[in-house]
Amino acid sequence: MADKNERPIKVMAENRKARFNYAIEDTVEAGIALTGTEVKSIRSGKSTIAESYADSKDGEIWLINATIPEYLQGNRFNHEPKRPRKLLLHRRQINKLMGAVDREGMTLIPLKLYFNERGRAKLQLAVAKGKKLHDKRESEKKRDWSREKGRLMRARG
Repeated sequence: MADKNERPIKVMAENRKARFNYAIEDTVEAGIALTGTEVKSIRSGKSTIAESYADSKDGEIWLINATIPEYLQGNRFNHEPKRPRKLLLHRRQINKLMGAVDREGMTLIPLKLYFNERGRAKLQLAVAKGKKLHDKRESEKKRDWSREKGRLMRARG
């Protein structure tokens, strides 16, 4: 019975180049502290997280450089488009992420910004390591070969 009332996950922004530029080690779902006009602007679907990243400051994790444009019907209390936004995580998750970034040279990259079943804005955050140029070429070769293999299999029947 609960299936009728639940909404599906709606992806509002996606960082598609992240999987090409970084080797993803682990992913974490985080909430975001937003204002009302930010939520309305995200729902309109014009936000971008392509050039953003997450950083730790004072024992908290912040989303830096994500663009959420101003809400058109907002008044003088509208938000700043590129302000740092606090990510809502448990203390144990924050310590784990900060340890991975400090020790292993990893970085925190947002993959998806979406609304979950309950209508809450969530961010899928990845612990990733930057790929070198030869790694990027290798992943491109694999992708091209799998595409070509699919064509050949379809042609054979």
